[in-house]
Amino acid sequence: MANVNEVFSILEMRDLARKKLPGVMFDYLEGSAEDERTFEWNRNSFSKYEFVPRTLTDVSSIDLSTTFQGVHIDIPVISAPTGMSRMFHWEGEKAVVRATHKAGTAYALSTVATTSIEDVAKESSGPLFFQIYAWHNKEMVKDFIERSRHNNYKGLMLAVDLAALGKRDRDLRNGHGRPAVLRRNTALGALGKPAWLFNFLTKPKMRMANMVNQLPHGADALKVVDTVNAQFRADVTWNDATEMMQQWNGKFMLKGIQCVEDAVRAADLGVSGIILSNHGGRQLDGAPAAMDILPEVVAAVGDKVEIFVDGGITRGSDIIKAIALGAKGCLIGRAYLYGLAAGGEQGVTRVYDILKDEMERTMKLIGCCSLKDLNASYVRKHV
Repeated sequence: MANVNEVFSILEMRDLARKKLPGVMFDYLEGSAEDERTFEWNRNSFSKYEFVPRTLTDVSSIDLSTTFQGVHIDIPVISAPTGMSRMFHWEGEKAVVRATHKAGTAYALSTVATTSIEDVAKESSGPLFFQIYAWHNKEMVKDFIERSRHNNYKGLMLAVDLAALGKRDRDLRNGHGRPAVLRRNTALGALGKPAWLFNFLTKPKMRMANMVNQLPHGADALKVVDTVNAQFRADVTWNDATEMMQQWNGKFMLKGIQCVEDAVRAADLGVSGIILSNHGGRQLDGAPAAMDILPEVVAAVGDKVEIFVDGGITRGSDIIKAIALGAKGCLIGRAYLYGLAAGGEQGVTRVYDILKDEMERTMKLIGCCSLKDLNASYVRKHV
């Protein structure tokens, strides 16, 4: 299995990505915090629900379209912000945004991307969002906001789950935070991955592209990780979120909500969306899966704010379950990175094709023609 078009599930794409990447890079993609329990909970949370299908229903036409923060999207899946995507394929974020917009949906760019706000906008044929942090350097943050505005990004996502960086054992073992060790381990692992190694050596260096003018070493991604990590603050409060929301004065989401109390406070603050997320299990091991808190959050604030689910999605049926329980849509990160690593833009396109096909099949098999008709009566807790 070397061709992404011969892949028929997200987990098969994961296997192909593993074959293409040096171990250090695959560990960075796949690895999570400490014992990686939350990573597993994310995956398993969807299996806690079963469908309640309706039969003898005309399902010859399925409508998967919806809106995300006021923009039309053809499918209820959004490309989540992921850092340093060029670690996995030399085209990185450019390949992802092209494939995302080809699929008819929205793309969110990470602050720590390896392609800049401006260059992603040049590749764009659809809606863009920018994920931002409340960093020590407020002038840098203001610069991100103004550049996003100037390049017609449709909204901001403030990541709120980074009071400290999660302890990711795989990354520590591989040398992240120790540039010399990381370079050595990457080089050793790349010897058996000639295609990845060729592109790594012959294409321009990976850079923290949004901070080229602010970081040393030309923002070389392998040399400035510690400098960037030092920007994260442990004293971020709701006041910071309010200040940034006012600076932006547009669609503004909080990504990383993990309890009902924070969801209520976010809705009261006036944000336009909340993303239930534990950072793919990469921050706090023992944090709840989004699906496990979704029904309670929907009951508390579902009539006030758009709610999205992030983490653990490997099937189109996962997305349909989340929407049935009250989510407006879902975000994927690792899933499209598997495709990127396995086959660049073509791999990401294949990921979206797989998910779309699975969503349409699921809707037909449960007897529901449109997302607007999908509700909690179509699912129940699995006994």
